[in-house]
Amino acid sequence: MKTISLFIALFILIIAPFIGQIDLNLHDIFNVSSSSSMVFWEIRIPRVLLAFFVGGILALGGFVFQIVFRNPMGTPFTLGVASGATLFTAIAIVLGFSLFIPLFAFIGAVLTILILFSVASRFKTTQTSSLLLVGIALSFFYSASLMVVFFISNLQESYEIVRFTMGSLDIVGLQNALVVLVTAIFLLLLIVKYKYQLTLLLTSHEFARLKGLDIKKTNYILLLVTSLAVGVAVSITGPIGFIGLVVPHIIRLIYKQSYEKLILPIFFYGGVFLVFCDILARNLGTVSDIPIGVVTSFIGAPFFIYLIVKRK
Repeated sequence: MKTISLFIALFILIIAPFIGQIDLNLHDIFNVSSSSSMVFWEIRIPRVLLAFFVGGILALGGFVFQIVFRNPMGTPFTLGVASGATLFTAIAIVLGFSLFIPLFAFIGAVLTILILFSVASRFKTTQTSSLLLVGIALSFFYSASLMVVFFISNLQESYEIVRFTMGSLDIVGLQNALVVLVTAIFLLLLIVKYKYQLTLLLTSHEFARLKGLDIKKTNYILLLVTSLAVGVAVSITGPIGFIGLVVPHIIRLIYKQSYEKLILPIFFYGGVFLVFCDILARNLGTVSDIPIGVVTSFIGAPFFIYLIVKRK
């Protein structure tokens, strides 16, 4: 099963840059003067890289959140980071700052994190459930605020807001892909460094404390860094659902190993999953691409129901 899934994943990554509404061949992409070369190197390759690293960040984020909150339904968006990014994006659009959408989205994500951990600092013990409730409350507040912004926007602004909320991988050049690459490497290094602590968090809190683990500090470091990484990803692509929810569960079924050995597979297959969804998004639309968030939801929701039924 592992070998087959790895072969399929590598095959998807190899063919992804060649699949699209414009047919490409190996001869054209190495001809610098051809338009096909520009499409391949300036659009297709950056898009595949962006999809891979964003998918990896979201999948790994879901893995961390499910462990910290001891909840199989945990996702990178649980604490309202995506909602904060979306609200600030809408504000940027209405104010006429569309060119600065990634900056506004990241500010919204960071502001959400600051509010959450400002509240969390008042907890004397490890209260992840309270932190979760604060995140849910913030999400509701952001959603209500977004409706107000949506109401006062014009038709074009409304379209831009809706488009962002559906997720998009439309980029030209490597700049955004490199930003997400650096973020992904930083997140991976941190999670690998904390793999022992993650394993202890799966045990009882009493046992973890006996092993010398500072549960509150560990939880907050993991949540803070993961949320920041997700904030970077969302600021560029918009919120893309179900990857952080579904991929960790799939990998647990394929790789029946200890959790510390699942970190790299979850990141890798999370990236491949989003690349695969992007292939569908680029080729199923007749006039323009289908929003990537729509595709991930169509695939992720039924598959997650299947996983729930299978576990039962």
